[in-house]
Amino acid sequence: MKERYSNIKIVNWKEGKEFNYSALNNFGVSYAKGEYLLFLNNDTRIINKDCMLEMVSHVVRKEVGAVGARLYYPDGTIQHAGVILGLGGIAGHAFCGESHNAKGYFSRIQCTQDLSAVTAACMMVSKMLFEEVGGFDEKLKVAFNDIDLCMKIRMKGRLIVYTPYAELYHYESKSRGIEDTNEKIERFHGEVHYFEKKCKREVLVDNLPILEEVLLNRELLDAGEKKACYIGSLSELCKEIRESC
Repeated sequence: MKERYSNIKIVNWKEGKEFNYSALNNFGVSYAKGEYLLFLNNDTRIINKDCMLEMVSHVVRKEVGAVGARLYYPDGTIQHAGVILGLGGIAGHAFCGESHNAKGYFSRIQCTQDLSAVTAACMMVSKMLFEEVGGFDEKLKVAFNDIDLCMKIRMKGRLIVYTPYAELYHYESKSRGIEDTNEKIERFHGEVHYFEKKCKREVLVDNLPILEEVLLNRELLDAGEKKACYIGSLSELCKEIRESC
């Protein structure tokens, strides 16, 4: 690659034997000389040629902190159209599993918008801001490091933007494999507990209105007693969360 592109610099990270996404990228950033950073997984493939241009067009705006893209599974279904805090316990991808050309609720899959967070499988942020918020939390080796970064950026008053016009395939966990060993599962549970302790109020309380809307919209096609029961149980759950925090 260096022979083909003279402006590319490759650095080797040899600090640890285990995989640590946060440490890897913080290390890479220390060598970066550009004004903007693009975090891009090695299991992604760009679809549209103006993908990076689309992301840059947003990240240069002074009110924007980070920009994320629309990602697809290999079969063309939606893998990422933004992240909703609180969904699935900590955070979950919006519209995950929807068909390739799905519009989503009020066409949100196909609309540029501000969200709580975006995945760092493809995320653009200014280097100055990244360093200002302290980069990735290296205690979050694999999971939630991108969510944590987005939350720190939002605390600086900056927006997190999702653009559907930057499109990529994401062959999720293609290089590392899935969380299928006791060691990986134990690490994941540890990161869940660490993140919950660090960001409990931001995840659960401050995002309850968004979480309530997302969950209720999933049930709009249900009618009668089932829907009434669901809404009632959700209201009780939200009440318990607010009181516990």
